[in-house]
Amino acid sequence: MNNKRLFNLKRPHQFFGLGFGTGLAPIAPGTFGTLAALPFIFITMHYPLWLQIVFAVVISVFGIWACGKTADDLGVHDHPAIVWDEVAGYYITMIGAALSWQTLLVGFLLFRFFDIVKPGPIRVLDKRAHGGFGIMIDDVLAGIFSLICLQALIKVGLLPF
Repeated sequence: MNNKRLFNLKRPHQFFGLGFGTGLAPIAPGTFGTLAALPFIFITMHYPLWLQIVFAVVISVFGIWACGKTADDLGVHDHPAIVWDEVAGYYITMIGAALSWQTLLVGFLLFRFFDIVKPGPIRVLDKRAHGGFGIMIDDVLAGIFSLICLQALIKVGLLPF
């Protein structure tokens, strides 16, 4: 089946599920999708920590719906073009971090590492969870792992705070 004809960015769930179209990149759609989190990170960087956490929960819960519905449209559980999970995961990674090119880069690399390698519980959830929740949960967990590592690097002084 040719999924390209099923992509329709005019449908709100696909617009978001496909990361504003970044998931349609011909190579490394997950990497491009991760970058789609940057506007959210920049807009909320000065918000209180509690509001950043609330925003992360909102975009994650919203992603369950958008990714699940987009997957249904495409007939593929976790099509590579579905990247809202990467948006949420990278956003989670950057919660509470002072933004600099160093924190953005290290956070990006940490998130991509955990998202691709899927160590331990991330791999288990990726294999066992289904639907929109299944698409989102491994990236949310990768974001949490990355957040912990990034904050540890900041705490020990290896990155600006």
